[in-house]
Amino acid sequence: MADVSDYSGKYDPEFHHDKFSKETLLKLLKTYSEYMFRIDAYWYLTVMGKWGNDEAFDCDMKVWEKGMRYEQKVISSLLNIQGDDIATVMKAIQASPWMWSFEYEIDLKTDDHAVLTFHTCPTLFAIEREGAGRERLICQEVEPLILNTTAHHYNPLIKVRPLKVPPRKDYSDCCCQWEFKLD
Repeated sequence: MADVSDYSGKYDPEFHHDKFSKETLLKLLKTYSEYMFRIDAYWYLTVMGKWGNDEAFDCDMKVWEKGMRYEQKVISSLLNIQGDDIATVMKAIQASPWMWSFEYEIDLKTDDHAVLTFHTCPTLFAIEREGAGRERLICQEVEPLILNTTAHHYNPLIKVRPLKVPPRKDYSDCCCQWEFKLD
């Protein structure tokens, strides 16, 4: 791997991402994560504008379910994440390309119990600014689907429970908080 920090200069017919430095690749990874968030928002808002929020939400649920199944299949294989406990699920969550866009904290209490706290969430911030109340659907239906699909990839007996979930009426210390438990 070379140690190139940008792509200034002449066109390189032999260009490949492995010519970039680790620092540049990490910046690209964060940028690609933010890009994924924008694509998700753009398509949702486009469908909502054309066919309404009910149709956009229905599509969103189907897309996220398929997308998260694919993500877990790829990440678990690529990074050799194996196991059936909560610690394994937390590793998969840490490795998710979506997580680059959040400030979050994982409190792994035991291998079978963890609390995941999101301190920032670009989606929540945007829909709160919008003021249409869509955080109830996104945070109370889409997010549980995402987290349960991730957890159940490793063990269908894992329970995911919201501890704090928008709309944020009775708390302000985080965006949301989820408990993962295996009894």
